[in-house]
Amino acid sequence: MAGPRSDIRDLVQTTSILEIVGDMIRVRAIEAALGDLAVVENVDGSVSTARVVGLDHDVASLQVFTGGKGLSTKAKVRFLGVPLQVTYSENILGRIFSGAGEPIDGRPQLSHDPQVKVGGPTVNPTMRVLASNMIQTEVPMIDLFNCLVESQKIPIFSVAGEPFNALLARIGFQADADVVVFGGMGLIFDDYHFFRTQFEEHGVFHRTVMYVNQASDPIVERLNIADMALAVAEKFAVEENKRVLVLLTDMTAYADAMKEIGVAQEKIPATRGYMGDLYTQLAKRYEKACDFKGAGSVTILTVTTMPGDDVTHPVPDNTGYITEGQFYLHDGVIDPFGSLSRLKQHVVGTVTREDHSQIMNTMVRFYSSSKEAEQKQQMSFELSSFDHKLLRFGELFYDRFMRIDVSMPLEQARDLAWQTLAECFEPPELLMKQELIDRYYPRSEQSGDAGAAASEQSGTAVAG
Repeated sequence: MAGPRSDIRDLVQTTSILEIVGDMIRVRAIEAALGDLAVVENVDGSVSTARVVGLDHDVASLQVFTGGKGLSTKAKVRFLGVPLQVTYSENILGRIFSGAGEPIDGRPQLSHDPQVKVGGPTVNPTMRVLASNMIQTEVPMIDLFNCLVESQKIPIFSVAGEPFNALLARIGFQADADVVVFGGMGLIFDDYHFFRTQFEEHGVFHRTVMYVNQASDPIVERLNIADMALAVAEKFAVEENKRVLVLLTDMTAYADAMKEIGVAQEKIPATRGYMGDLYTQLAKRYEKACDFKGAGSVTILTVTTMPGDDVTHPVPDNTGYITEGQFYLHDGVIDPFGSLSRLKQHVVGTVTREDHSQIMNTMVRFYSSSKEAEQKQQMSFELSSFDHKLLRFGELFYDRFMRIDVSMPLEQARDLAWQTLAECFEPPELLMKQELIDRYYPRSEQSGDAGAAASEQSGTAVAG
């Protein structure tokens, strides 16, 4: 985080604290601006950084990054006249920073490196390019069925206890992005350590920058994580022409932090205690996703947990109106029915192979029918021969594609899909275009060897 510039050190204002509410303080200020930084000097000599988050005539409300515990009303506040900034240079790759922008990996400080402003405006629409490129993740349920497209903003909807962090980490070290920017909000130490070790062990840490707010860290720093991650992502995309993938977890923890701060600011809550500007605050972050004209791109993939598995909860509900689809993760798998990528039509069959759309739709159609056959079996109804084919297909589909520990390139997943269909159904039963069947349906003499290879492929998952 940037400190005061030498040319403004003599211009800062010094004032006393009027009120302390949680991690918020109120001070009298004449020329303070929203977003400005301040230094809080406690009576015991300790120094904290704060940021202006509200103005009411001549009274400013500030978030104290280290929290309000132990802070005296006799403490002095010095306004620095600069907004929150974060270090940006090639040196931040392979580094880990706190919610205050300070390195927490034990490596040298970067105080002499350039700084960029945090929380700037969204991109000028004239600088946006229509999404037309795919980011391969090697997760079949994403690449084959709901493509992740450059400049897309899309959440993973899930609930507590599901392996959403394992999925997010897998996408991070398998995606074909130039730079990965990770933002962790309210992480327990085990999750923080998991992400760090996954990126290191899979050889992508050198092109990754991490911003981490742990559960034990001040809650006010949690609000900085997404903004800092997006600020450096935009700089990498615009100035370095990089394809940047931003991973944020968990946006519900982020919204909860906003709610807590809002209560401290005495704002009037709306639905379920969240502030009325929840939609606006989420949209400001998600709209940073962009494919820049003549430059790189920023793609945003987040985790949004749903308390009580309630999709009508304010956070996932508002998120759904902002983003371009969602991945539903429950029971340890990505749900093919609840998941949707609204931008996949820009790449399916154009950037990808001509059979992509047909194979995707056919596989999901048969899996849906397999669930109906499974219900008939559970109710002891008589099953037809085609029902038994569907049950066989459902088992293969789950093992080969749905498990999140299964990893394979898109081309391999597509061929495996054809092979799976060939193992279960005859060509006329597929109800697909004949020219695609003639071109891609495996020959019967190949089925045995290919089927064995497919089973082996489905079991060679990358450890997560």
